[in-house]
Order: sequence, then structure tokens, then C-alpha cells
Amino acid sequence: MTLEIAHYPILAQADTPEQLRELSQDKLQQLSVELRQYLLTSVSQSSGHFASGLGTVELTVALHYVYNTPFDRLLWDVGHQAYPHKILTGRREQMPTIRKKGGLHPFPWPPESAYDTFAVGHSSTSISAALGMAVAAEKEALGRKVVAVIGDGAMTAGMAFEALNHGGDISKDLLVVLNDNEMSISENVGALNSHLARLLTGNFFNSIRDGGKKLLSNVPPIKEFASRAEEHIKGMVVPGTIFEELGFKYIGPIDGHDVNGVVDTLRNMRNIKGPQILHVVTKKGKGYESAEQDPIKFHAVPKFNPKDQALPKVAPSNPTFSAVFGEWLCDMAAQDPKLMAVTPAMREGSGMVKFSQQFPSQYFDVAIAEQHAVTFAAGLAKEGLNAVVAIYSTFLQRAYDQLIHDVAIQNLPVLFAIDRAGLVGADGPTHQGAFDIPFLRCIPNMVIMAPSDENECRQMLYTGHKLQKPAAVRYPRGSATGVSTENEMTALELGKSRNIRTGEKVAILNFGVLLPFAEEAAEKLNATVIDMRFVKPLDTDIIEQLAATHELFVSIEDGAIIGGAGSAVAEYLMSSKHSSKLIQLGLPDEFIMQGTQQEMYAELGLDAAGILARVEAFCR
Repeated sequence: MTLEIAHYPILAQADTPEQLRELSQDKLQQLSVELRQYLLTSVSQSSGHFASGLGTVELTVALHYVYNTPFDRLLWDVGHQAYPHKILTGRREQMPTIRKKGGLHPFPWPPESAYDTFAVGHSSTSISAALGMAVAAEKEALGRKVVAVIGDGAMTAGMAFEALNHGGDISKDLLVVLNDNEMSISENVGALNSHLARLLTGNFFNSIRDGGKKLLSNVPPIKEFASRAEEHIKGMVVPGTIFEELGFKYIGPIDGHDVNGVVDTLRNMRNIKGPQILHVVTKKGKGYESAEQDPIKFHAVPKFNPKDQALPKVAPSNPTFSAVFGEWLCDMAAQDPKLMAVTPAMREGSGMVKFSQQFPSQYFDVAIAEQHAVTFAAGLAKEGLNAVVAIYSTFLQRAYDQLIHDVAIQNLPVLFAIDRAGLVGADGPTHQGAFDIPFLRCIPNMVIMAPSDENECRQMLYTGHKLQKPAAVRYPRGSATGVSTENEMTALELGKSRNIRTGEKVAILNFGVLLPFAEEAAEKLNATVIDMRFVKPLDTDIIEQLAATHELFVSIEDGAIIGGAGSAVAEYLMSSKHSSKLIQLGLPDEFIMQGTQQEMYAELGLDAAGILARVEAFCR
């Protein structure tokens, strides 16, 4: 898929920020129009993150126009909003490959471009990283500027405020752009604030503010009066008192879609010393009506026809594991009024929309605050409520201390429904759920379950919910296997596996959703297949039985080999002094790049052909 660049005459002249900065400012509005259209056309033909990038077009143009990137450091929070940045930084022709195996990385990625100054994927990291870079820039003394662009959603995480608190304290030169894509500001108020922002960033205002404070520093009553007067003047129109209290000069809010206004404001702010906040109001999905009306639905899209103003209808398929969890949650809450479900801003992704509507008093979205989510759930559990934390594997990493300190040490009955465990596909290394088994397995009191299909998932969720101790059920992104689920929920016996197939010599121990691959390989090997179900406690009885009759064990999991479920098997075999050999199959000691799940299973040798090849090579 190629896009005819001749249809974008101004964009064709701005393949890099250096070329962009050669354009006269009066061309920036047309450039923004073409960039937005190019983004729309490109993503509609290739799929990918969509609505966020539409909202940051003018802001991206202005930042690269004013700042000398990549010498000046520009950091994007999360990275969903960075598609226009990629287009303007020499990767325009590669956009059709984004999120595909071997193609452009889905988020800013330093190995891909010097303009991507910091790898991201999780939210709320930009200010901390930018502050570190600002300290380094001061020591270099080369005049380097540092800018962090953070979305308003990312400002709900404690890490962002920790960085603001530190940044205001050490007072380094740093600009934080708060991209507020949800605040509704009328045209008149927006225009007024744009005008005020230009005034407040000008030399006259800042010389009066800084000079006046310096002059009156030894006269406390007058100084306090002057400070309060400034707050009253600004406070009527600028909701920035909290940032000022943290030590940042606050400017805004300004219209983020007025590219010339943003450029003028940034030019003024570029020369102001110390930490600054620029509050920019944008509209997620800007320029495409359907995305503006439903930015959540258009956050990430498949291929679609822009003329339809709608996404294509997906043919009915097996339910996703997320949907299986959502149905279980509703069924369980109907039985258990003490069930309380917690999510860190992942209602849609975790399959909790129906539950949030049917059981609003039992539903808690704590925003992008994984640490708080886990300790909040611990507080619920301590007081006798039945807490369920729905969280992606990659995001649970962010709350590891809370998992240990606040849940496991106290042996509190919190159930972790871990979505996106294993390979996630197009989102790449920042989102692969590779590490949850190793980091959970070493924690005392934890029970870890890995379902091989949707019915197993449902029964394991029930099992974990009924346990009076910490428990985790990990399941992957995407469609389940098509197995029908039983309405009746039955608690499984802890640490007991199930026999899938009886064979000879080779025993395949499956942990999770790779069971169909294990069965297919076993048919050709005449191997035994055991669906282990539990990573912890491990079914050591079945290992003992098989060790007496089988020469080779093969463990298979969609998680990191180091410290994973296969490691648990190896540890037991070693401690029991069995002579059985073991092949451990799983994710290697590297970060797995983007690609479809099936592509990566094949590449990593986790499909049936890969299992068969490893066993045959071992037995030669």
C-alpha cells in the first residue's frame, strides 16, 4: 500500500523536521490539514492507533517547528498520539508497516529514529524521563531544550505527580505540555485563553512577575499580597494553581488546533527559564466525525473505509477471553454482593462494560493508577469484601511492590484477573505479557492458574474468587478456543492437572492456551499431554507418576522461560533426583517485537511444528 504524496504538496516538503522548519509559518495550517488527511488515509488502509494521533496534528507540527529536534529532546507519553510525529520524522513512507512484523514500532522507539528520544508504551513516564534529560542538558551547557507531551489521562497516575513534585523542587528548564483532549471549552473562552497565554508568556509579564517577586522578597506582607493578586488575576481564567504550587509556571489552556497560536506560545515559552506547564486543549479524533463522537471505539482501528464513517462489522467468532471474564464477573456479582471489581482505566479492554452498567456500586475504575488499584483492593479485602483486580499482565508489573507488600504478605484474598498474558501481537515489547508467571511464582501465598480454554478460565476465576488467599488467573488477548462454557461454576482442586492424551516416552506438560499445539505435536510423537492448569501449586503427583514411565518431559508456556512454569518443573525434577530429561519451551530471554500472535508462535517455535522439531532434534 502506497500513498500518492503528490496529493499532499506541503507535506511533501516536510519529510523531516529540518525541512519543516524551512517552511514559512503561513503554510503550517495547510500542512496540518494535509498531515491529518494523510494520517486518516494511511491508518484506514493499514490499521493502527487512530483517534489520539488525529488530535495531536497541530501540536506535533508546532513542536517540531519551534524546537530544534532531535537536538532538543521531545518525549511522548504512551505513544498512541505519536503517529503524526513519525510521519514528520522521515518515516512517512513506512507508515503502512506500523505494528506489523518487521515494520515500524507501534510507539516511539529510539533504535528506529533519533527523533524518538525515549522508548514508551506505558503511561505517565514522560515527565520523569524528561526531568532526567533536563538535568543532563544543564550539565552539558549546550542550550538543549527538553519537552514532554503528556495526555490528560496519563496525569491521573501518581508517577506523573511525583515527577512534577521533584521537577518543581529542583527547578530545571523543562516544558511539560499537557495535552488535554477531553476538556470542553467554548470557542470564545478558548480564544481568550490563547490571547492570555501569549501575554503571559511574553517578556513583559515574566519580567514583571519575576522581577517584582525579587524586589518584594524582603517585604513579606506586600510579597504575599502581590502573589495573591497574581493568582486572582490568573485564577479567573487559568485552572493552574495546583501546578504553580508544585513550582511550575502554568500557561493555558490554549486551543491546540490553532497551529499558529501554539507556535507563537511555544516560541515565547522556549526562552523562559525553569519548569513550565503548557495546557493545550485538543479533540481526540479531530477531523473525522465518527472518531470525534466515539474516540474510544476509534482509539485503535482495523482497516476501514473512511467514507463510511464507521468501522467494518466483524464476523461473529469465538468470544474473547476478556468477554469470558466479563460474563463471569456479572454472573458472580449476581450471587455475591460483596464482590468488588477494580480496574486501572481498562474497562473496555478488560471486558467490564456490561458489569459497570449492571453493578455500578461494585465497580471501581481508579484511573491509570496500578499501584493504587492493588492496595485499594487489599483494603477492600482486609475489611471482608471480595476484591477482583482486572489488569493487563504488562500493567501489573507496575504494582509489584503493592502485590507483595500489601496483598501477599498479609495473605489477603484478592483475585487478579490478568488479561493480555503471553504474546499480545501488534503492541510489541512494551505490552507483551511475558513476565507474570516468573514474578508471581516467587511470591509466597500466591496461587497461579493458566487456563487452556474459556471454560477452564471461568472455573478458575470462580476457584480463585472462593479462595481465602491471593490468586491469579492469567489469560491471553484475543479469541478463545470455541469450547462451550458451563453455567455452573465449580471450584477446582488446587494443584491438580487433567490428562488430555496418554502416550509413551514423551510427556508434554502444557501451561495455558498453547494446548492445541501440544495436542497436534503429540499425535505425531505419540506423546502424553497433560494440561497442568496450575503453575503454583504445581501438580507434583502427576510429575512423579510420569517420571516412572516417560523418558522426556516437555514444558510449554506462553511466558518467559527463565523463572517460568517450566522452571518450576525443572526445580522439582532436580530436587527429587529424577533422571528424566526436560525441554523447556516458552519465550526466550529477549524482548519480543510486534507481530501477530500466530507469526510469533511460529518464529519462537511454540506452534506444533516448533514443538515437534525441538523434540526430534533432542532425541537424535
